[in-house]
Amino acid sequence: MNSLLCDAATENRLPYAGRWQRAAEAIAGADCILIGAGAGLSAAAGLSYDGATFRQAFRAWTERYGLTDLYSSSFYPWASEEELWAYWAAHIAFVRLRPAALPLYKALREMVRGRDYFVITTNVDGQFAKAGFAPERVFATQGDLAEMQTISGRPCRVYSDTAMVERMTAATENCRIPTALVPRCQGNGEPMRPHIRVNEAFVEDIHWQRQEAAYRRFLRAAEGRRLVLLELGVGFSTPTIIRFPFDQMARNMARTTLIRFNRYESAPLLRGIPNCIPFDEELSVALLSSMTM
Repeated sequence: MNSLLCDAATENRLPYAGRWQRAAEAIAGADCILIGAGAGLSAAAGLSYDGATFRQAFRAWTERYGLTDLYSSSFYPWASEEELWAYWAAHIAFVRLRPAALPLYKALREMVRGRDYFVITTNVDGQFAKAGFAPERVFATQGDLAEMQTISGRPCRVYSDTAMVERMTAATENCRIPTALVPRCQGNGEPMRPHIRVNEAFVEDIHWQRQEAAYRRFLRAAEGRRLVLLELGVGFSTPTIIRFPFDQMARNMARTTLIRFNRYESAPLLRGIPNCIPFDEELSVALLSSMTM
Protein backbone atom coordinates (compact mmCIF):
# COMPACT_ATOMS: atom_id res chain seq x y z
CA MET A 1 0.00 0.00 0.00
CA ASN A 2 1.19 3.51 -0.81
CA SER A 3 2.86 4.98 2.29
CA LEU A 4 0.83 8.18 1.86
CA LEU A 5 -2.49 6.41 2.22
CA CYS A 6 -4.17 6.90 5.56
CA ASP A 7 -5.14 3.94 7.74
CA ALA A 8 -8.76 4.85 8.44
CA ALA A 9 -8.95 2.46 11.39
CA THR A 10 -6.53 4.61 13.39
CA GLU A 11 -8.37 7.86 12.76
CA ASN A 12 -11.68 7.25 14.46
CA ARG A 13 -10.84 5.58 17.78
CA LEU A 14 -11.96 8.32 20.14
CA PRO A 15 -15.65 8.26 21.15
CA TYR A 16 -17.85 10.96 19.68
CA ALA A 17 -17.73 13.21 22.77
CA GLY A 18 -13.94 13.14 22.76
CA ARG A 19 -13.70 13.92 19.08
CA TRP A 20 -16.19 16.75 19.32
CA GLN A 21 -14.36 18.22 22.31
CA ARG A 22 -11.20 18.34 20.21
CA ALA A 23 -13.13 19.84 17.31
CA ALA A 24 -14.82 22.46 19.49
CA GLU A 25 -11.47 23.50 20.94
CA ALA A 26 -9.95 23.77 17.46
CA ILE A 27 -12.86 25.91 16.23
CA ALA A 28 -12.79 28.13 19.32
CA GLY A 29 -9.06 28.70 18.96
CA ALA A 30 -9.00 29.17 15.19
CA ASP A 31 -7.87 32.37 13.57
CA CYS A 32 -9.83 31.48 10.44
CA ILE A 33 -12.31 28.81 9.33
CA LEU A 34 -12.72 27.40 5.83
CA ILE A 35 -16.00 25.53 5.28
CA GLY A 36 -16.04 23.01 2.44
CA ALA A 37 -19.58 21.82 1.69
CA GLY A 38 -20.88 19.09 -0.58
CA ALA A 39 -24.21 17.46 -1.37
CA GLY A 40 -24.16 15.51 1.89
CA LEU A 41 -24.63 18.74 3.84
CA SER A 42 -27.85 19.66 2.04
CA ALA A 43 -29.10 16.09 2.29
CA ALA A 44 -28.48 16.12 6.04
CA ALA A 45 -30.17 19.51 6.25
CA GLY A 46 -33.34 18.08 4.73
CA LEU A 47 -33.20 18.68 0.98
CA SER A 48 -34.40 15.34 -0.38
CA TYR A 49 -33.26 14.32 -3.85
CA ASP A 50 -35.07 10.99 -3.68
CA GLY A 51 -37.46 9.02 -1.47
CA ALA A 52 -41.07 9.72 -0.62
CA THR A 53 -40.82 13.51 -0.84
CA PHE A 54 -39.34 13.32 -4.33
CA ARG A 55 -41.88 10.75 -5.50
CA GLN A 56 -44.79 12.86 -4.31
CA ALA A 57 -43.54 16.09 -5.86
CA PHE A 58 -42.49 14.46 -9.15
CA ARG A 59 -45.18 11.83 -9.46
CA ALA A 60 -46.07 12.87 -13.03
CA TRP A 61 -42.44 12.49 -14.11
CA THR A 62 -41.83 9.22 -12.29
CA GLU A 63 -44.91 7.68 -13.90
CA ARG A 64 -44.28 9.02 -17.39
CA TYR A 65 -40.47 8.75 -17.61
CA GLY A 66 -39.50 6.37 -14.82
CA LEU A 67 -37.41 8.97 -12.99
CA THR A 68 -36.08 7.77 -9.64
CA ASP A 69 -34.25 10.76 -8.13
CA LEU A 70 -33.26 14.32 -8.91
CA TYR A 71 -29.57 13.58 -9.46
CA SER A 72 -29.91 10.96 -12.18
CA SER A 73 -32.88 12.82 -13.64
CA SER A 74 -30.56 15.72 -14.38
CA PHE A 75 -29.05 13.62 -17.17
CA TYR A 76 -32.30 12.41 -18.72
CA PRO A 77 -32.33 12.68 -22.56
CA TRP A 78 -35.40 14.85 -22.99
CA ALA A 79 -37.01 14.67 -26.43
CA SER A 80 -37.95 18.34 -26.57
CA GLU A 81 -37.16 21.70 -25.05
CA GLU A 82 -40.73 21.85 -23.74
CA GLU A 83 -40.23 18.64 -21.75
CA LEU A 84 -36.72 19.56 -20.64
CA TRP A 85 -37.78 22.90 -19.18
CA ALA A 86 -40.95 21.54 -17.59
CA TYR A 87 -38.75 19.16 -15.64
CA TRP A 88 -36.03 21.71 -14.84
CA ALA A 89 -38.56 24.31 -13.72
CA ALA A 90 -40.00 21.79 -11.27
CA HIS A 91 -36.50 20.78 -10.16
CA ILE A 92 -35.35 24.37 -9.62
CA ALA A 93 -38.51 25.31 -7.74
CA PHE A 94 -38.26 22.20 -5.54
CA VAL A 95 -34.56 22.53 -4.65
CA ARG A 96 -33.66 26.19 -5.02
CA LEU A 97 -36.62 28.57 -4.94
CA ARG A 98 -39.16 27.17 -2.46
CA PRO A 99 -37.09 25.93 0.51
CA ALA A 100 -36.30 28.54 3.15
CA ALA A 101 -32.98 28.58 4.98
CA LEU A 102 -32.68 25.21 6.71
CA PRO A 103 -31.79 24.89 10.43
CA LEU A 104 -28.47 23.18 9.80
CA TYR A 105 -27.28 26.02 7.57
CA LYS A 106 -28.49 28.61 10.08
CA ALA A 107 -26.59 26.78 12.83
CA LEU A 108 -23.44 26.91 10.72
CA ARG A 109 -23.96 30.62 10.19
CA GLU A 110 -24.13 31.13 13.94
CA MET A 111 -20.99 29.06 14.41
CA VAL A 112 -18.93 31.43 12.25
CA ARG A 113 -20.63 34.69 13.23
CA GLY A 114 -17.95 37.27 13.97
CA ARG A 115 -15.21 34.94 12.70
CA ASP A 116 -12.85 35.17 9.73
CA TYR A 117 -14.40 32.50 7.50
CA PHE A 118 -14.88 31.49 3.90
CA VAL A 119 -17.08 28.89 2.19
CA ILE A 120 -16.30 26.80 -0.86
CA THR A 121 -19.20 24.63 -2.00
CA THR A 122 -20.20 22.40 -4.88
CA ASN A 123 -23.88 22.82 -3.95
CA VAL A 124 -26.16 24.77 -6.29
CA ASP A 125 -29.15 25.22 -3.98
CA GLY A 126 -28.35 28.68 -2.56
CA GLN A 127 -28.70 27.61 1.07
CA PHE A 128 -25.64 29.55 2.22
CA ALA A 129 -27.10 32.78 0.85
CA LYS A 130 -30.50 32.06 2.39
CA ALA A 131 -28.91 31.39 5.79
CA GLY A 132 -27.23 34.79 5.76
CA PHE A 133 -23.63 33.98 4.86
CA ALA A 134 -21.90 37.01 3.36
CA PRO A 135 -22.06 36.68 -0.45
CA GLU A 136 -18.46 37.80 -0.84
CA ARG A 137 -17.36 34.92 1.42
CA VAL A 138 -19.04 32.11 -0.56
CA PHE A 139 -17.58 30.49 -3.69
CA ALA A 140 -20.18 28.25 -5.36
CA THR A 141 -17.89 26.52 -7.83
CA GLN A 142 -20.53 24.54 -9.72
CA GLY A 143 -23.08 27.28 -10.34
CA ASP A 144 -26.50 28.23 -9.00
CA LEU A 145 -29.92 26.86 -9.93
CA ALA A 146 -31.37 30.37 -9.66
CA GLU A 147 -29.43 31.25 -12.82
CA MET A 148 -29.31 30.07 -16.41
CA GLN A 149 -26.87 30.38 -19.30
CA THR A 150 -26.73 29.68 -23.02
CA ILE A 151 -26.05 26.09 -23.99
CA SER A 152 -22.74 27.10 -25.62
CA GLY A 153 -21.62 29.33 -22.75
CA ARG A 154 -21.48 32.38 -25.03
CA PRO A 155 -21.80 35.17 -24.08
CA CYS A 156 -19.96 34.60 -20.80
CA ARG A 157 -22.77 35.74 -18.53
CA VAL A 158 -25.63 34.31 -16.53
CA TYR A 159 -29.26 35.35 -16.21
CA SER A 160 -31.75 35.06 -13.37
CA ASP A 161 -34.32 32.33 -14.01
CA THR A 162 -36.57 32.94 -10.98
CA ALA A 163 -39.48 34.74 -12.67
CA MET A 164 -39.34 32.45 -15.69
CA VAL A 165 -39.35 29.30 -13.55
CA GLU A 166 -42.45 30.53 -11.74
CA ARG A 167 -44.22 31.07 -15.06
CA MET A 168 -43.12 27.68 -16.37
CA THR A 169 -44.25 25.72 -13.31
CA ALA A 170 -47.64 27.46 -13.39
CA ALA A 171 -48.09 26.61 -17.09
CA THR A 172 -46.82 23.00 -17.05
CA GLU A 173 -49.29 20.41 -18.32
CA ASN A 174 -48.53 16.74 -19.00
CA CYS A 175 -44.85 17.34 -18.18
CA ARG A 176 -44.50 20.03 -20.85
CA ILE A 177 -44.45 23.80 -20.95
CA PRO A 178 -45.88 25.92 -23.78
CA THR A 179 -43.39 26.52 -26.58
CA ALA A 180 -43.67 30.26 -26.03
CA LEU A 181 -42.10 29.86 -22.58
CA VAL A 182 -39.01 27.95 -23.73
CA PRO A 183 -36.13 30.27 -22.72
CA ARG A 184 -33.76 31.48 -25.41
CA CYS A 185 -30.95 34.00 -25.36
CA GLN A 186 -32.22 37.37 -26.52
CA GLY A 187 -28.85 38.11 -28.09
CA ASN A 188 -28.25 35.04 -30.27
CA GLY A 189 -31.39 32.92 -29.94
CA GLU A 190 -29.54 29.98 -28.39
CA PRO A 191 -31.32 27.51 -26.09
CA MET A 192 -30.75 28.14 -22.39
CA ARG A 193 -29.77 25.69 -19.67
CA PRO A 194 -29.51 25.88 -15.87
CA HIS A 195 -26.23 27.39 -14.73
CA ILE A 196 -24.68 24.22 -13.34
CA ARG A 197 -21.43 22.62 -14.41
CA VAL A 198 -22.05 19.71 -16.76
CA ASN A 199 -19.35 20.27 -19.40
CA GLU A 200 -16.75 22.73 -20.64
CA ALA A 201 -19.47 25.22 -21.66
CA PHE A 202 -20.13 26.09 -18.01
CA VAL A 203 -20.02 29.87 -17.65
CA GLU A 204 -17.40 31.25 -15.28
CA ASP A 205 -18.65 34.83 -15.38
CA ILE A 206 -17.23 37.90 -13.66
CA HIS A 207 -18.92 37.01 -10.35
CA TRP A 208 -17.54 33.46 -10.47
CA GLN A 209 -14.07 34.77 -11.20
CA ARG A 210 -14.31 37.34 -8.40
CA GLN A 211 -15.25 34.66 -5.87
CA GLU A 212 -12.49 32.33 -7.02
CA ALA A 213 -10.02 35.18 -6.49
CA ALA A 214 -11.50 35.82 -3.02
CA TYR A 215 -11.02 32.14 -2.16
CA ARG A 216 -7.38 32.28 -3.25
CA ARG A 217 -6.81 35.41 -1.17
CA PHE A 218 -8.32 33.72 1.87
CA LEU A 219 -5.99 30.75 1.46
CA ARG A 220 -2.93 33.00 1.14
CA ALA A 221 -3.97 34.96 4.23
CA ALA A 222 -4.42 31.69 6.17
CA GLU A 223 -0.77 30.71 5.76
CA GLY A 224 0.82 30.41 9.19
CA ARG A 225 -2.44 31.11 11.04
CA ARG A 226 -4.51 28.65 13.05
CA LEU A 227 -6.80 27.36 10.30
CA VAL A 228 -9.74 24.99 10.71
CA LEU A 229 -10.92 23.13 7.62
CA LEU A 230 -14.54 22.20 8.32
CA GLU A 231 -15.53 19.72 5.60
CA LEU A 232 -19.21 18.76 5.49
CA GLY A 233 -20.73 16.03 3.34
CA VAL A 234 -18.12 16.04 0.59
CA GLY A 235 -17.80 12.77 -1.30
CA PHE A 236 -15.92 11.68 -4.38
CA SER A 237 -18.11 13.00 -7.22
CA THR A 238 -15.77 15.97 -7.69
CA PRO A 239 -12.96 15.34 -5.17
CA THR A 240 -10.48 17.73 -6.81
CA ILE A 241 -12.53 20.76 -5.74
CA ILE A 242 -12.69 20.27 -1.96
CA ARG A 243 -11.75 16.79 -0.76
CA PHE A 244 -8.24 16.41 -2.15
CA PRO A 245 -7.21 20.06 -1.59
CA PHE A 246 -8.38 19.89 2.05
CA ASP A 247 -6.23 16.80 2.63
CA GLN A 248 -3.25 18.54 1.07
CA MET A 249 -3.74 21.74 3.07
CA ALA A 250 -4.12 19.77 6.30
CA ARG A 251 -0.83 18.02 5.63
CA ASN A 252 1.18 20.93 4.25
CA MET A 253 -0.07 24.01 6.14
CA ALA A 254 1.20 24.33 9.70
CA ARG A 255 -1.30 24.92 12.53
CA THR A 256 -4.17 23.49 10.45
CA THR A 257 -6.89 21.14 11.72
CA LEU A 258 -9.13 19.14 9.37
CA ILE A 259 -12.60 18.37 10.77
CA ARG A 260 -14.41 16.07 8.36
CA PHE A 261 -18.02 14.91 8.51
CA ASN A 262 -18.74 12.05 6.12
CA ARG A 263 -20.92 9.02 6.81
CA TYR A 264 -18.85 6.61 4.72
CA GLU A 265 -15.42 8.11 4.02
CA SER A 266 -14.43 10.30 6.95
CA ALA A 267 -10.71 9.45 7.07
CA PRO A 268 -8.20 11.37 4.93
CA LEU A 269 -6.46 9.67 2.03
CA LEU A 270 -3.06 11.09 2.89
CA ARG A 271 -0.76 10.11 5.71
CA GLY A 272 1.18 12.73 7.57
CA ILE A 273 -1.82 14.88 8.54
CA PRO A 274 -1.09 15.85 12.14
CA ASN A 275 -4.54 17.13 13.08
CA CYS A 276 -7.52 15.30 11.60
CA ILE A 277 -10.80 14.83 13.46
CA PRO A 278 -13.16 12.56 11.47
CA PHE A 279 -16.87 12.08 12.10
CA ASP A 280 -18.96 9.35 10.48
CA GLU A 281 -22.01 10.11 12.63
CA GLU A 282 -25.17 11.56 11.06
CA LEU A 283 -24.10 15.09 10.18
CA SER A 284 -27.25 16.94 11.20
CA VAL A 285 -27.48 15.22 14.60
CA ALA A 286 -23.77 15.60 15.35
CA LEU A 287 -23.44 19.20 14.27
CA LEU A 288 -26.66 20.49 15.77
CA SER A 289 -26.08 18.68 19.06
CA SER A 290 -22.57 20.09 19.20
CA MET A 291 -23.99 23.60 19.46
CA THR A 292 -25.15 22.83 22.99
CA MET A 293 -21.96 21.15 24.16
